Amino acid sequence: MKKSIFLYLLVATCFGLNAQTDRSRMPEPGPAPEINLQDPQRFELSNGLKVLVVENHKLPRVTIQLLLDNPPILEGDKAGVASLMGSLLGNGSKNIPKDEFNEEVDFLGATINFGSQSAFAQSLSSYFPRILELMAEGALYPMFTEEEFEKEKEKLLTALKAGEKDVSEIAGRVQRALAYGKNHPYGEFTTEETVNNVTLYDVEEFYRNYFVPANAYLVVIGDVSFEQVEELVTEYFTPWTKAAPPTFAFSAPSDAQYTQVNFVDMPNAVQSEIAVQNLVELQMNDPDYLPALVANRILGGGGEARLFMNLREDKGYTYGSYSSISSDKYGPSRFRATASVRNMVTDSSVVEILKEIKRIREEPVSDKELEIAKAKYTGSFVLALEQPATIARYALNIETENLPKDYYKTYLERISNISKEDVEQAAQKYFEPSNARIVVAGKGSEVLENIENITFEGRKVPVKYYDKTASPVEKPDYSASVPEGTTVQSVIDRFLEAIGGKDQISQIESLKLVYQGNAMGATIRVEEVRTADRYAQTTFMNDNPMMGVVAKGDELYMKQGPNKMPLPEQMKKDMQQVMGIFPEQAVAGNPNAKLAGTEEVAGRPAYRIDVPGETIQASYYYDVETGLKVKEASVINMNGQTQNQETLISDYQEVDGILFPSVKSQSMGPQQIETTLQEAVVNYSVQESDFD
Repeated sequence: MKKSIFLYLLVATCFGLNAQTDRSRMPEPGPAPEINLQDPQRFELSNGLKVLVVENHKLPRVTIQLLLDNPPILEGDKAGVASLMGSLLGNGSKNIPKDEFNEEVDFLGATINFGSQSAFAQSLSSYFPRILELMAEGALYPMFTEEEFEKEKEKLLTALKAGEKDVSEIAGRVQRALAYGKNHPYGEFTTEETVNNVTLYDVEEFYRNYFVPANAYLVVIGDVSFEQVEELVTEYFTPWTKAAPPTFAFSAPSDAQYTQVNFVDMPNAVQSEIAVQNLVELQMNDPDYLPALVANRILGGGGEARLFMNLREDKGYTYGSYSSISSDKYGPSRFRATASVRNMVTDSSVVEILKEIKRIREEPVSDKELEIAKAKYTGSFVLALEQPATIARYALNIETENLPKDYYKTYLERISNISKEDVEQAAQKYFEPSNARIVVAGKGSEVLENIENITFEGRKVPVKYYDKTASPVEKPDYSASVPEGTTVQSVIDRFLEAIGGKDQISQIESLKLVYQGNAMGATIRVEEVRTADRYAQTTFMNDNPMMGVVAKGDELYMKQGPNKMPLPEQMKKDMQQVMGIFPEQAVAGNPNAKLAGTEEVAGRPAYRIDVPGETIQASYYYDVETGLKVKEASVINMNGQTQNQETLISDYQEVDGILFPSVKSQSMGPQQIETTLQEAVVNYSVQESDFD
């Protein structure tokens, strides 16, 4: 009986509570949860190294982070020296050979990484003493050898070479250089020339000057005791020679005097890289720092933000448009609104970005937008607290950014208290369309005419022109580059004559070409078989077939191992436009092929022929003087993604009366892969298995 009465009261109470809840109204937000962040214990060595310790005994692990909080460093004509120095740190020490150092770290299941102004280690707490000792070994007693220096230098030069064709990377470099100036630490950039200026002595001198303890912080978080950390750090880091980094002055950057487009012509660009940017004076201890972050979140901080919703969801111009704002205690930082867009909508995208910046300055944000932005920051903040690296960063920020001790304990409360008026005021202060620098890197022959007609707030936006090194240049001239009488047919006829003549080519019924090179420690081989109406290409890695493409009859498919994946019908039609022993034989009869002008390839002028398609847009380049093909490029659109492929062609050699390029160079990921001709078989005995 008592049990029945209890159940009745429980049900009645539940119904009563439900009746009192008005589900048509959004619940009032509760108070911000209290954040219990443990304050670090600290001590300082006589050489200036400041040590912060946070004990956390929940898990048997420890994280160690070393930060040198030095002012920005100008590397000048030896830009790259910091990167080289950072890459050489951790290659063993004067006391421990490189291989032994790395093997011991791996054996302990630990991680140790070094940068030019930092170091990081992570391990089980039982190995903490040894890992701390190894970190000190790598940081205080580096072994800089000529052999390792040359290896790292070659890696850096290879990366720079690959980056010269990366439109996004070049755009970012020019954006920084134009914002800060090339003689500012944030605006200078590394080139092949500056890297070649660096010697091993320069690396050693950079280490002696800047890897010093005056502004150094060591943060230890995890299953350790303060006493243990103090004892070990004192033992291992006291020998670090007391020193302060040199001080120097550099010119203060300034915004553009008026809103302008700074255009960089990138003939190989398949889309335009846009950045609308201005400098901001913002530090973490500023009262409006958090409102500025929230304003940026609403404008362009994610998939629900205004830029994304406008340029992607509404207009379909891009896969994503975002904005960012950063802080810097040493000087101006940047606000940026960015997008990578299709060529034909470059000008429209610039206008829409400017409109959204103007709108958030002039119109109050909605309650929903503010609520979502706050929720995003709250969620990411709470989740980040689970990571030891986050706690380390917070501890360092409090020390290095002159923040109150309770800065992160009250973080959620301050986020919760941000009003729509706070957001509007922050946007008006930090997002500035009246003197914005609009940096566009794109294919000038397709986008420049429209860019020059951009108007904003009733005024035409002026355009200035820069090269890939952010140096001013004259406006590109695309008009007078092709001599009168030059056509698609005449360029192709000249090419066919240059490689052997039409009579010789007409006798070819099939062709097999094999090219081989090395990449990422593996041998790459590409085999290609062509007939008038069939095509097969297979890429091998260490003699194992990795991927292939086959076109025959009505079939077009990609091969990965034994699997065959049919490709779209439209792609098959596009492929047929370039089928044949030589693609030029099909291009010559294609009414859509267009002579697009001339462009420089390897420092020489070349005619460019474009073959448009719905999924594949191909371009072929022919040396103006020799008539030989010097480059092939294609833009492939499939499954909502765009891929840019480019191959440089050189060093022709004769096989059976026909000239074939003996060297092809193309990008594979971050690397530029060079392959050489291994085999060319004219009138190859085709087997059905070649097209399976």
